[in-house]
Amino acid sequence: MAMLAAPRVRIRGRRVSSAMSEINVTPFVDVMLVLLVIFMVTAPLLSVSVPVDLPKTTGKNIPSNKQPLVVTVTAKGEIFIQETRVGFDSLVPRLKSLQGVDPGMRIFVRGDRSLTYGRIMEVMGALSAAGFKHVALVADLPKAR
Repeated sequence: MAMLAAPRVRIRGRRVSSAMSEINVTPFVDVMLVLLVIFMVTAPLLSVSVPVDLPKTTGKNIPSNKQPLVVTVTAKGEIFIQETRVGFDSLVPRLKSLQGVDPGMRIFVRGDRSLTYGRIMEVMGALSAAGFKHVALVADLPKAR
């Protein structure tokens, strides 16, 4: 990293350096560009990537400051915790092991619209019976006309 040398002035035979009045912003710009690239790369990875055709609803979004845990039920009936496929029998034990980290954990259940009501309710019932208190269904908002 190059530094600008302050001009040297001679006063009574002695060299005296004057203060540099310019700010070197190059390191600041370099850091900001690196952060920008990091955020651009990681932003698409923050969303859950299990494809599901969610039903439409006119309800309002629930404001929350904590990231919820997402349980997805696909059109084939497969169950995923975030992006990890799990069986129905191992769903509750896995969630309980994760709950030890955060007792007030929120769980969002995403179910494909082609699924029967009963399959989604099996998952919701298992979560409720296991003692999870903050369970909610996820739906898409209809497109504005």
